[in-house]
Amino acid sequence: MINRRKLLAGSAHGVGSIALAALLAGEKQANKCFAASPLEDSAAGLDISRRIAKAKSVIWLFMIGGTSHLESFDYKPALNKYAGKTIDETPFAAVLKSDYLANERVVAFDPNNGFVRTELYPLQTGFKRHGESGLWISDWWPSLAKHADDLSIVRSMWTEDSNHGAQLQFHTGRHRVDGFFPTIGSWVNYGLGSLNENLPKFVVMGTPVADCCGGMETHRANYLGPQYDGVMLQLDPNDPLPYSRRPEGVSADRQRNEFEAIDALNRMAAVQYPEDEALAARIRSYELAYRMQMAVPETVDFSGESQQTLDLYGISEKETKVFGEQMLAARRMVERGVRFIQVYHGSNGGAGAWDAHRSLKSGHSRLCKQIDQPIAGLLTDLKQRGLLDETLVVWATEFGRTPGSQLADGRDHHPYGFSVWLAGGGIKGGCVHGATDEIGFHAVEDRHYVTDIHATILHQLGLDPHSMHVPGRKRLERDFGQPIREVIA
Repeated sequence: MINRRKLLAGSAHGVGSIALAALLAGEKQANKCFAASPLEDSAAGLDISRRIAKAKSVIWLFMIGGTSHLESFDYKPALNKYAGKTIDETPFAAVLKSDYLANERVVAFDPNNGFVRTELYPLQTGFKRHGESGLWISDWWPSLAKHADDLSIVRSMWTEDSNHGAQLQFHTGRHRVDGFFPTIGSWVNYGLGSLNENLPKFVVMGTPVADCCGGMETHRANYLGPQYDGVMLQLDPNDPLPYSRRPEGVSADRQRNEFEAIDALNRMAAVQYPEDEALAARIRSYELAYRMQMAVPETVDFSGESQQTLDLYGISEKETKVFGEQMLAARRMVERGVRFIQVYHGSNGGAGAWDAHRSLKSGHSRLCKQIDQPIAGLLTDLKQRGLLDETLVVWATEFGRTPGSQLADGRDHHPYGFSVWLAGGGIKGGCVHGATDEIGFHAVEDRHYVTDIHATILHQLGLDPHSMHVPGRKRLERDFGQPIREVIA
């Protein structure tokens, strides 16, 4: 007889937990998140609950450290005109008295970072208009700029945390002092049925956020349960999943026999305890684990890809190889039905490589070089394969950078106004929504808290954000956010 306590404990370790991550959110769970009655967005007239899904999968690209909106997607020539002057010496002194400054929740004093910097710092790169839409994009994104007509740039994001707990806040919608909460990827995992029974629904690539700033909680499910956590993948066909590789010296036949023996014992117990859902899940987890052991290595094996495809993603070049491989793997996962693919860039064991307190020009130009061609390659490849229409790509970071200088050649953290962009999955192309003021300080037009991005994603997947909850776990209204209707095609 199998001890039930040992059985449940065992499911939290090794391949069992990985398998369970793609198991328990099946089609039965998916039905919970589509509302039975309409929930109208009164401003837009959109029936959120019954809107047909425009996207099947999400590729979530997160830049760790805080990418400067001012040197990427929010062109502010006034910074050049008034460079070296304090904000009080310019026509924009009112930004320092704005009510928006009260958004920040200061929970600890950092003697070095997170301040309002008042001496304006000029732009460190040029800008040009691109595409038929004429979107302003900086010169550090030459490949992505060719996709200007596919992008919807939201220039009016804001968040509360002026330190890097904002990384966690962007993924959960809640400030770090509130505790840990389910992330957007875990909600998608919870809400949708599987498109491929052999692969996880929520996959994570790249080095995660450091412990200082949320750590693994930026892709975990918290109270939803570990079965909805993101599953970390390595791009090594010989060992892509932790704990899943067949032990050395164990043949496939022997492993199959072991699984069959365990399965037989589990099914005997299931006859005795027919109402034990955990036991039923355990049975299915072993079956899924075996299938994943076969499917995952094939997914991250690029040997069948053409040289032209590898070059498209920049895999042949040293600077773009790592992120290019992740983008190609993301495309292959979308093809195979993975629902949510979360890719981190810039993790360095601390706040993140994008944290440009000094040497912004050299740092950002290098980091943009690493990801510009791979992201453009992903968009090109998705489009030419007919996948972009059903794949929502989101590029984001925790906050922007200050209009003022720090340490002579850098910018500080800036939660009051910054940019993200979306593409594909029923999103308008060539679109700019929202605006910051003339020096990029405050989001002043069509302001959006971070969970509005979450709500937009769920909406495009056909899910009603307001039905995404668990009994006994009250969610605040701001946790749900509102779909950004202006960027929806």
